[in-house]
Amino acid sequence: MKRYLNIIAIGILVMTFLSCKDDSFNYPEGTVGISKVTVYPILTVNGDQYMFVAKGGTYTDPGVVAKVGEDEIDVKTDGQVNTAAAAVYTLTYSAANSDGFSASQARYVVVYDTKADAAGNDYSGTYKRAGFATFAVWAKVAPGVYFITNPGGAVGNTDKVVAINPTGSTIQIPPQGSPMGAFSSTVGTMNGGSYSWALDNAGYGPAVRSFSKQ
Repeated sequence: MKRYLNIIAIGILVMTFLSCKDDSFNYPEGTVGISKVTVYPILTVNGDQYMFVAKGGTYTDPGVVAKVGEDEIDVKTDGQVNTAAAAVYTLTYSAANSDGFSASQARYVVVYDTKADAAGNDYSGTYKRAGFATFAVWAKVAPGVYFITNPGGAVGNTDKVVAINPTGSTIQIPPQGSPMGAFSSTVGTMNGGSYSWALDNAGYGPAVRSFSKQ
């Protein structure tokens, strides 16, 4: 009986040794075991994400480079810029690898039409939302064109949109794509450092929001 137990023990040791033997990692290139390895495309947008052109001017796209590993691949561009019409245009660049996996990036091109009575205005500054301890921050980036960080005066929001001052003291967030999705506002007036407007965006309610400069 003892002899049979020794044979069984030796058999268990052999099986354990065989099960612990290193697997071969010499997989064919592009695979790991039975799984295929895919490398996702990476897009690099040349120039700035936001670009500004006066109405009637010329827009030249700085281009985008897409690579899969070290290999450059073709980029598809959706959208176009019409410098004859003031608006915020979205250009979406996308590229896909040979397995169909894709990546995309966006650029926003602001074509502005600022009249002489507004070109010299500078509404840059910090504006407190009425009834809240929150702020919207304006920064002038072109004649009559501003970035607004936290346009709705929400708690902890750091997203930005483009606002325009096309004439006099009239202000508006024109329809545009943004990190928060489609965004716009009603027309408002900058009156002694105060303004009010309602926002149109899925993340905000329709109520009028009022702000005053600090």
